[in-house]
Amino acid sequence: MTSPRFNLEVLLRRIGDLPPLSQAVHKALELIRNPKSNLAEIANVLALDQSMASLILRWANSAYYSPLQPIKTVHQAVVYLGQNAVQSLILTASVAALMDRPVPGYRLDRGELWKHAVGVAGGARLAAQHLGPQVAEEAYHAGLLCDIGKLAFEVLLRTLDPFEGTWEQMPFDYLERHYFGIDHATLGGELARRWNLPSPLPEAIAFHHRPSLAGDGVVLAAAVHVADAAMMIFGIGLGCDGLQYQLDLRAFQILGLDEGFFDYMLPRVSALIEEAEHYIGLMRRG
Repeated sequence: MTSPRFNLEVLLRRIGDLPPLSQAVHKALELIRNPKSNLAEIANVLALDQSMASLILRWANSAYYSPLQPIKTVHQAVVYLGQNAVQSLILTASVAALMDRPVPGYRLDRGELWKHAVGVAGGARLAAQHLGPQVAEEAYHAGLLCDIGKLAFEVLLRTLDPFEGTWEQMPFDYLERHYFGIDHATLGGELARRWNLPSPLPEAIAFHHRPSLAGDGVVLAAAVHVADAAMMIFGIGLGCDGLQYQLDLRAFQILGLDEGFFDYMLPRVSALIEEAEHYIGLMRRG
């Protein structure tokens, strides 16, 4: 095996810094973390940020959340969604600019990595929803960030041909470990630790391709794995590595699901991705 040419610190630096969050987003996250705050305060802050207000309203009214009546105000949306879901949407908005870029090393056009991330996040939440709202939102966070490590590898992969010779029939994470000494999932897990994301999120991200090895994060990793595989099957953010994706059927057993779950997931996740695309369009124009 070729010796790794890049150490962990070099790869992490390639991801770069996250784009700055708006003051409204910072304030909303502070309020969510404060047990003394209330939903009205959070709604008032989010209403000051036009793009965030639009995102919250559109997603609260989407087929993914399926409200019985149209939701017309940010306050109604925050109450309907709850703090956990609102926090997830704020995180989604905060990483949008980071992921809304071409990723040619994985043969992904601009926006494809973003759509895939939102689809995996939404699918992971659905896969874990029967385990309670807290687990479901943690699954969403892990799914949203599971492929963040690709941003470090993709420039390096532009000089390689993933389908050349012996690589044609091999899992893509093996290709990454061969050339870089680490795969994008493990790198993403390490980045999550650097961001001080609480356990078991780093474990779930690091082992989302091998969920049975995730220790305390096994349930979250299984939810992300199932959702990630589904997005590949649906052709959402497929890229060149999606063609080598290996579905671990044990993930369904861990979650108590069967493969029929994909049929349940597709229309709901498609609605979430549609709203995410609208938000990205607003962000690009703004």
